[in-house]
Amino acid sequence: MTGAHALDLAARRTPRFRLPSGTCDAHCHVFGPGNVFPYAPNRRYTPEDAPKEALAALHAHLGIDRAVIVQASCHGTDNRAMLDAIAWRPDRYRGVAIVDDTFGDKELDGLHDGGVRGVRFNFVKHLGGAPDMDVFRRVIDRIRGRGWHVVLHVYGSDIIPLTETMTALPLPFVIDHMGRVPAADGLDQPPFRRLLEIARRDNCWIKVCGAERIDFPPYDKAVPIARAIIEAAPDRVMWGTDFPHPNPTHACDEADLVDLVPQFASDAALQRKVLVDNPARLYGF
Repeated sequence: MTGAHALDLAARRTPRFRLPSGTCDAHCHVFGPGNVFPYAPNRRYTPEDAPKEALAALHAHLGIDRAVIVQASCHGTDNRAMLDAIAWRPDRYRGVAIVDDTFGDKELDGLHDGGVRGVRFNFVKHLGGAPDMDVFRRVIDRIRGRGWHVVLHVYGSDIIPLTETMTALPLPFVIDHMGRVPAADGLDQPPFRRLLEIARRDNCWIKVCGAERIDFPPYDKAVPIARAIIEAAPDRVMWGTDFPHPNPTHACDEADLVDLVPQFASDAALQRKVLVDNPARLYGF
């Protein structure tokens, strides 16, 4: 574990809300360590190392039992750091990979055997913008039928232009970080209204993580956004920390994110769906 993350974890407070047994952090990352798992040469940012030990320490502190480790763009299509973390705790971890159309059946089989259950595409401008859509379509064709899904990282302003692309997908798709709609623009902003329409589709899942991406502490403007998403698709919503928060706008304490959960979903049964049952169903825990 890097020294900085060790110090941060030691200083962080304990959440007031007690997470139920089996809680899954459905969106988190491992970075490096760079001397073992080098960062991609064409990366848009270079993070501080945040290896699997740092992630496990955070989860122990928060009371999280399971995790979905999402491959971040700084590692590109080299998924080794993520696969190494899953192999360390294969009964508790699953993964989402970044791939391109050079990955054939052999490579995809290897990822599946390593605990990967989906692929991720970034459409976010500061991370390079939309992918080559021919590559995107070829990858979708190769993973359909595997029981996998595709994770889409988009900005709120992209939701309406990407609607046709998303609704035409022939497999489950997961939208990251509440679609990154700016919380200050409220529930009536057109991108969010469109997001809720898409959320009602049977193959659409949404993560109510990223409150720190769309709002600032105490994240009170993010709460109604998350509530509306959960109300629209209670059986296809998941929660996560986004640790270690790449490219942050402010310092974030994950205990604050845990304590948002009962504001997102006040009913214990609904909390269990979002935290435990939904990710277990999608990821096969």
